[in-house]
Amino acid sequence: MRTKGSFYKKICCRVCESDNIKKALNLTPTPPGNNFIPEQKLNTVEETFPLELDFCEDCYHIQLGHVVEPEFLFQNNYSYVSSTSKVFVEHLRNYANLITERINLTQKSFIIDIGSNDGTCLSFFKQKNIKVLGVDPAEQVSEIANNNGINTYNDFFNKDVALKIKEEHGQADLITSHNACAHIDDLRGVIDGVDILMSDESVFVMEVGYFLDVFQNKWFDTIYHEHVDFHTVAPLKKLFEPYGMEIFDVERIEPQGGSIRVMVQRKKGQFEIEENVDRLINLEHEFGLDKLETLKVFENDINLLKKDFKNLLKELKSSGKTIAAFGAPTKATTLAFHFDIDADDVDFIVDDNPLKQGLFSPGKHIPVVDPVSIYERKPDILIILAWNFAESIMKKHKRYGDNIGTFLIPMPIPKLVN
Repeated sequence: MRTKGSFYKKICCRVCESDNIKKALNLTPTPPGNNFIPEQKLNTVEETFPLELDFCEDCYHIQLGHVVEPEFLFQNNYSYVSSTSKVFVEHLRNYANLITERINLTQKSFIIDIGSNDGTCLSFFKQKNIKVLGVDPAEQVSEIANNNGINTYNDFFNKDVALKIKEEHGQADLITSHNACAHIDDLRGVIDGVDILMSDESVFVMEVGYFLDVFQNKWFDTIYHEHVDFHTVAPLKKLFEPYGMEIFDVERIEPQGGSIRVMVQRKKGQFEIEENVDRLINLEHEFGLDKLETLKVFENDINLLKKDFKNLLKELKSSGKTIAAFGAPTKATTLAFHFDIDADDVDFIVDDNPLKQGLFSPGKHIPVVDPVSIYERKPDILIILAWNFAESIMKKHKRYGDNIGTFLIPMPIPKLVN
């Protein structure tokens, strides 16, 4: 029996269950990227886990080679809260409005959110007087959701949970999930649950990171233990076929550093299949994401990026510049470990999330503080680790860029921005 905190090798593809998988990319092992620690635990040894990508040569799916126990990742100091990002909150608000109109939701509808976090997404549907239910394994954020009036099951979504929901609430008109399905090892188990909760007229909407964006922009830091899958459209199309489901539309969206919104219905459902589906599958083929050697080139590009970033950081430090960072997202742990950045390089990290303030970054033990520290300590350089929100961060902290120091955006090419 595996213990909490342990990990195991994934020996088959999550999408097609083939064992024809090959190692494609290797990054520096890290501790769980969201496991920020208090000062009293700084002397404890933090376990690190392999961080590798595997490639399925049968369906072209890309997945993490090793899986850390989900209880350790999501029920042990899990501190991501959707509502702390104004950009993401606005994205979810717009999504609620768009999908309500597109699939004709009414006050008689029922919506389930898989990986509902603090209930931010569902709150916008509740404002429309639509019945909602969230499912999320993180105890602290589930409690926040329930306290805010969003009915939330604190559990991992699977077939058994779906059967319970169906018995207590019936099937859903919309099942939605935002950046959660890529976190779940038993992906087919999730779709088993979705299948149970979908009627002939239901729609399942899954937003996940898009590996084509990761590949094009060298966003390797989105590879971390919570993300066990790195999705493209071609394998997803195959995933839904055995369930009598079909993808009827796919949209490329901005949040989380490039994502896709995948819309699914029963086969020959009420919606016409949009051209976007085949267009993106063809684009993936053009970029070679159906070939193992393409990912080997990607690994080489990442190591060249590491060299450029380290040289720039060394140059800044040798010239006497003080350096801090903005944002403590999970991906910052991957970047810090693979680029070998620690407390000697970065004095502190500021973050808007109060659950992270007063703690120290995983493994590297850089202190996380309130954003007011930018103006109290006045660092010369501010590395934007939450680079997917760089524009909004620089706009919000224009006073820093105008009067104090310079922003440094690490991806996809390290650059200084005033």
